Amino acid sequence: MVAVGVAAALVLTGCSKKNEDAAGGGATSAASSAASSAATSGGGSSSEKVKVAFVPKLQGVPYFEAMNTGGQEAAAALGNVEWLYQGPTQADAAAQADIVRSFIQQQVDTLIVAPNDPDSMAPLLQQAKDAGIHVATSDTDAPTSVREVFVNQASAQGIGEGLTDALLDAMGGSGKYAIVSCGQTAENLNSWIEVQKAYTAEQYPDAEIVDIVYAGEDQARATQQATDLMNAHPDLTGLVGECTSSAPGVAQAVRDAGRIGQVFTVGLGTPQSMKPYLADGSSSASILWDVENLGYLTAWAGAQLAQDQSFEATNDVSDTLDAVEYDDATKTLLLGPALAITAENVDQFSY
Repeated sequence: MVAVGVAAALVLTGCSKKNEDAAGGGATSAASSAASSAATSGGGSSSEKVKVAFVPKLQGVPYFEAMNTGGQEAAAALGNVEWLYQGPTQADAAAQADIVRSFIQQQVDTLIVAPNDPDSMAPLLQQAKDAGIHVATSDTDAPTSVREVFVNQASAQGIGEGLTDALLDAMGGSGKYAIVSCGQTAENLNSWIEVQKAYTAEQYPDAEIVDIVYAGEDQARATQQATDLMNAHPDLTGLVGECTSSAPGVAQAVRDAGRIGQVFTVGLGTPQSMKPYLADGSSSASILWDVENLGYLTAWAGAQLAQDQSFEATNDVSDTLDAVEYDDATKTLLLGPALAITAENVDQFSY
């Protein structure tokens, strides 16, 4: 009951804040989203503007396009930022590295990456730093690199517990479930899975994680893997889609198998991609955060670094974001708590 109460409070908080955001800038967000693949925002280039480059894991998917929209809005609001956005068209570490090298050659002021492979990205971040470029990570971290700050969407503990509670609530507190993750080396996904393992064992002794598989950033592959898991484990009653492509993927598998109400799914899907699955019950909930706000915070952090501004313990980033906390020990900016997105509040989010 306490967990449900907390989740409800988070949902109400997220809905209220999103309503305020929509009232103030819905049209701007829509226009920005249409131009999400553009290289710059906030006007033409200027010698007075600092160049903040963001390299996502994958360009062209709703999640990172929403981050781009938020970054564009921050650049426009700040006025002195040129926001650069480019990522690989497949979740490929080598392709992402090529884009990072290009931004290093362009001598941007701040380079921010959501690394597909933190270990292989670390030397490139060192190369950027050696070239006099500020370096940071966002969405997913490279904790052993020289990055100056990690812009974190929510705590690993909060996300892992939120996923587990949402699924086990639907499953009645017991049963077997499996996880369909994405990149096998993605630091953020792996940290959430570790929380799910420990939290399930501690809080749900009658539940068991029977398998963890990896679909890359491929929704169709996630659907096939979820189908295979249901066939391999006839008594399976739960599936977790650990990223924004596998969340709708596992829900689609349950829908295709005609097992809605028998196998329950939750995941980390973007709201509009999950809406049809939330509507028919093939997904019970999506545990996420305001992705546009994450993009806004990313651009703001990049501008702070470029201008050699330090982060405070509590930072007022914009009128529409709650105060953002900074932990100096881990050099992490935390957007805030995760949100439970359900059929009741999904339309509060436009992406």
